[in-house]
Amino acid sequence: MTHVWVRAESRAHEQRVGLTPEGAVALMAAGLQVTIEESRQRAVPLDGYRATGCEIVPEGSWVDAPDDAIIFGLKELPDDGSALRHRHIMFGHAYKGQPSGRVLLDRFQDGGGALYDLEYLVDEDGRRVAAFGYWAGFAGAAVALRCWIAQQRGGIAGPVHTYLSASHMIADLQSSLVRLGTDRPTALIIGAKGRVGSGAADLCQEMNVATTLWDMEETASGGPFPEILQHALFFNCILARDGTPVFVHEGAGSALRELSVIGDIACDPDSDFNPIKVYDRTTTWDAPALRVHEAPALDVTAIDNLPAMLPVESSEDFAGQLLPSLLTLGDLEGGVWGRAKAVFDKAVA
Repeated sequence: MTHVWVRAESRAHEQRVGLTPEGAVALMAAGLQVTIEESRQRAVPLDGYRATGCEIVPEGSWVDAPDDAIIFGLKELPDDGSALRHRHIMFGHAYKGQPSGRVLLDRFQDGGGALYDLEYLVDEDGRRVAAFGYWAGFAGAAVALRCWIAQQRGGIAGPVHTYLSASHMIADLQSSLVRLGTDRPTALIIGAKGRVGSGAADLCQEMNVATTLWDMEETASGGPFPEILQHALFFNCILARDGTPVFVHEGAGSALRELSVIGDIACDPDSDFNPIKVYDRTTTWDAPALRVHEAPALDVTAIDNLPAMLPVESSEDFAGQLLPSLLTLGDLEGGVWGRAKAVFDKAVA
């Protein structure tokens, strides 16, 4: 029997989960065994899982799970250097030259386990089968707009937090803009046709922010792109790969510009392919803005778990997209799982 073990997230502010109680019911009906860890911070209450009849175990007990259990989480594992003997489903961020990714792959090699990276679960045409992209774009645009508001007040953005729903986030942001009482900024989105870009565009529309929408055709020339500097907000919403052009060069801070906030929603600063060259590290919930230039201010916001700001909606959306693939876990050699394993095998070879 295929055994799916949903671990608790250990990262601060991470309340999301990749399997809902309804999904657990579907997996068990298909003959899979489901184990759910208790969690101090998961947005979906444990009672919903308990009512399904699936096994409930203590938080963090996945380390002692049976060897054949498939450990399913979202964000990074505890950074304790331990060897990883299980098969893990998670976002590994390990295949694009990230230093922490090499460490993770070494842990799998040491323990004999395997990574099925959620970012690399793709169909026959190479399209991802599940992504948090829309909610990353929506929340990322909200954080960037909050950074802009803080600048108008002469400061830098303070801590961000989770919201009960997108409606609560919109109401909070709208209230801040009304109190500010100034004209709304303009924005440019690259990757506007994708899930991330559409989320950012929807947030901008809710806030009456005039937005220029770019996608592949507008960036095919390879740059430079002076139009980016002519907007107050710039949102990078594409997954950078080899050959991705540079959107913001190192000297952008000292250039003549309207640009004052960069929302790097794709958020891969330590990748070899990072297209935003004015910064080199992620920002955090406690300090969402990194000031990379003074007078006039230029801030970068690059939080790598933005959908966690809307944990219920983003979890339900992602879990619904992923469930059809989870139902095929009995065949790890084929389909989306076989393709993900091939990426892992190549990375560790």
